[in-house]
Amino acid sequence: MKTGITHLPLHGGRAPAWLFGRMKLLAREIVLVILRDFGAGELLRRLSDPFWFQALGCTLGFDWHSSGLTTTTCGALKEGIRGMEHEIGFFVCGGKGRVSRATPREIEGHGKHLRADPATLVYASRMAAKVDSAAVQDGYTLYHHVFLFDRDGRWAVVQQGMNDETKYARRYHWLGEGGLDFVCEPHQAVCCDSRGEALNLVAREGEANRAASASLARESPGRILGEWRRLERLDLPSGHPVGRGQIGAENLHRVLLKTYEQRPADFEALLGTAGVGAKTLRALALLSELLYGAKPSFRDPARFSFAHGGKDGHPYPVDRELYDRSIEFLKELVNAARVGEHEKRRAFGRLGAFYDRKR
Repeated sequence: MKTGITHLPLHGGRAPAWLFGRMKLLAREIVLVILRDFGAGELLRRLSDPFWFQALGCTLGFDWHSSGLTTTTCGALKEGIRGMEHEIGFFVCGGKGRVSRATPREIEGHGKHLRADPATLVYASRMAAKVDSAAVQDGYTLYHHVFLFDRDGRWAVVQQGMNDETKYARRYHWLGEGGLDFVCEPHQAVCCDSRGEALNLVAREGEANRAASASLARESPGRILGEWRRLERLDLPSGHPVGRGQIGAENLHRVLLKTYEQRPADFEALLGTAGVGAKTLRALALLSELLYGAKPSFRDPARFSFAHGGKDGHPYPVDRELYDRSIEFLKELVNAARVGEHEKRRAFGRLGAFYDRKR
């Protein structure tokens, strides 16, 4: 299920080498401690929580209010465990830009080390990206996609989109457990600084519109395009939230031929059809409303830590000595696997006292 959305200012730049090197080391030790003490399922649940993920990024020393926290934290996680994935049974695939498009190939590359079918994981990765780029049309274009999973096939997604006009980024979190439904209320909790106008085709109240859209996609393209041309000759009310603009009949015809041939059984199958994107879904949603009275939802799926300092000096410059001591402390925890619970609690108490002194 989708577990959250975070809204962050879009910042450029990158973490300096001296900081990212430490981020990788600290991220690795944090992963190893959680895997050892709580297991992979708990690590995935925490990464799918937008607030915990934000706190992790701050702990690693990135700026709490920057969009770069997402990409850099995911990069530190991926690079931190590189080479030990098969040993620990935890995997991080994907990344930013062109790297994100290699996610399916990376997942398949780990296939022989899994107890789950890699094809199922590839499908989950692709559908999570498709929902947030086409089924939830909120003004953000995805540019970052990371797929995290364990050898038993449990998974999470952290992906991010940007809005060039507002200069903000929006982060989407997914958790693949329980009765996951990709196309009906997949999110559990959402964090965002602001709401906007969105075409939300995975809202519960849009079930009739989804069913009508899938039904239309199975019909002859000639009939659908005939209705579309009628719309082109009509003036819809100015306040109508689904417009006809920039939806070309030629491209629509090409995609509808494919859906007519494949005859998707339901909206999830329609969404998963190659070539079906935001414009096709928008056109089908509009036609479904006008022909069948099946209204789509326009509810934006957005609801309403500083351990080591931040890259840009906020709330204070990164304390390198403190950072290095944190890495060494966690290394000791991982290496001392036989230390009793009482001793571990005392060790954490010493760390807390150390942080208090540094403040």
